[in-house]
Amino acid sequence: MPNLTTHFCNATFNNPLMNASGVHCMTIEEINQLAGSAAGSFVTKSATKAARIGNPEPRYINLSLGSINSMGLPNNGLSYYLEDAINRQKNAPDKAFILSVASYEGYHEYVENMKVIEESEYTGLVELNLSCPNVPGKPQMAYDFADTKRLLTDICAFYKKPFGVKLPPYFDLLHFDKMAEILNQFPIKFINSINSIGNGLYIDPKTDTVVIKPKAGFGGIGGEYVKPTALANVRAFYTRLRSDIEIIGTGGILSGQDAYEHLLCGATMLQIGTQLEKEGLTVFTRIQTELLKIMAEKGYQTIDEFRGKLKEIN
Repeated sequence: MPNLTTHFCNATFNNPLMNASGVHCMTIEEINQLAGSAAGSFVTKSATKAARIGNPEPRYINLSLGSINSMGLPNNGLSYYLEDAINRQKNAPDKAFILSVASYEGYHEYVENMKVIEESEYTGLVELNLSCPNVPGKPQMAYDFADTKRLLTDICAFYKKPFGVKLPPYFDLLHFDKMAEILNQFPIKFINSINSIGNGLYIDPKTDTVVIKPKAGFGGIGGEYVKPTALANVRAFYTRLRSDIEIIGTGGILSGQDAYEHLLCGATMLQIGTQLEKEGLTVFTRIQTELLKIMAEKGYQTIDEFRGKLKEIN
């Protein structure tokens, strides 16, 4: 029988499935539920230096083909998640997970947050979220190539623990080239691609109004809507990054087939956001079952037999 054992950043997981940061990971209770679920691992809520309540409601709406949100980085603050991460690492050192870190204030908060983690007892994986598209008045760091390079330069001057970056979607081949060139210069361990597609708009046909309150209805689009863009980003970076930089594929994973395609494009781990929000924790069991069936039908025993081996037309 096929198996889904996954090796990622020097850790071993029963399967490659995780939540996407922002879904079912706000509180320690929710994180405990993730840790006890069929997911291979989990990522925490992207944490800012201080706790935030986020944008006004309604700020998240499920749609027929996905979701739209403008959350505004609600979280319980870095110290809340970092303390829990340290305790988990002490109590279960063989169960790796990812601590996600963001910034609401900008450049200097990114640096300060990473200094706090560097000086702490936590030695596990960190995801530096450079791609939150849903904070009014705040740009996405990863769309500013010069600032991204400057930030990674400053962080890598003092940060010696394993970390990766969460990226927004890119839509131009030159942008893939440029970001990959920057990332290849730094000792990052992984990228997470993609975050939601920023500043979409959905209209309620019955009322002729937008469906979320912040930013006059503009918000990040997730779910089935974004799958082709997510696959393109995973593939583009898989073919451009150093071979030792691994990829978390995120975006539009609703089924085992979607998971298979992300892996085929080169992802190692997979994060599920919108479908987890819609379906709950049982989504991890269902997608694993579907993925194993696809692998059996194709004659694969392990993910490594097909990961990254997307075929092109000659």
